[in-house]
Amino acid sequence: MKKSIFTFLVLVGLSACKKAESTNPELIKETSVAGATTILVDETVFPVVEDLAMVFESEYKRAKIKLIGKSETEILNMINKDEARIAILARDLDTAEVAFYNTERQVYPRRTEFAVDAITFIANKSVQDSVLKLQDIVAVLQGKTTGKIKTLVFDNPNSSNLRDLKKMANVTQLPKQGVFSMNSNKEVVKYVTENEGAIGVIGVNWLLQPSGDLLPYIGKVKVLGVENVKIKEKNKYIKPNQTNIADGSYPVTRKIFLINFQGSAGLGMGFASYIAGDKGQRIILKSGLVPKRFPSREIAVRNKVEK
Repeated sequence: MKKSIFTFLVLVGLSACKKAESTNPELIKETSVAGATTILVDETVFPVVEDLAMVFESEYKRAKIKLIGKSETEILNMINKDEARIAILARDLDTAEVAFYNTERQVYPRRTEFAVDAITFIANKSVQDSVLKLQDIVAVLQGKTTGKIKTLVFDNPNSSNLRDLKKMANVTQLPKQGVFSMNSNKEVVKYVTENEGAIGVIGVNWLLQPSGDLLPYIGKVKVLGVENVKIKEKNKYIKPNQTNIADGSYPVTRKIFLINFQGSAGLGMGFASYIAGDKGQRIILKSGLVPKRFPSREIAVRNKVEK
């Protein structure tokens, strides 16, 4: 009798363990829709990726995605050290980087473009001027003085925002005055609210989907219209709304990619397919960013009108 009870308890215990294994992503063998993985995310686009991961997990209960926000330079350093294998960047890999991974690391990264983002310039709401010329941004980055901009403030010294603008200004080193970096997009917004002469540089996603602790500061800044020199019309100062990003009239945009270094089918591949698919693209559209492709919309046509 005692042996029977013991056997019963063992079976119950084994059954409970199996059930735990089937519901705990950490214990599940990784597939495209199950298991656990870590994704490094460029901080400038973190809010929209957080939304995508949240909805993905709600649909696939056996999947768990851990997001870690980092600067672009930190992400690439971690990838190179094999500390992570999935990343979301505000740019694609260039030819030299692809060749390096292919030849030196024997890795063939899968690159999935899924959205378009914009670099946004913000100022204190009390400032009268609400427009900006890119040539003034370039001048400051080149160490020149301009009466239009006292200080340029970036989210991180290793930020993709800073890299893009340094490339635009054709500089590798920053001037000792007029340009400095904070530690996050949130700190940039807060600094601008406290300093009238500062121009903050952040990803537009942080303004479209501000976190709770950022909300009190959003109303104290204004988004600046940026001159598009290609437009011949009088009103050529364009703000980064969804329409202007989509049609290319806003002049400072960049594409967002999920780059998978796993080398095998896994959760990274499943998440990439999801965010590039219809559901993921709808989430991006709703976020205010521009999806890689606009989701289709079915229209029902009726032969007669119901009274």
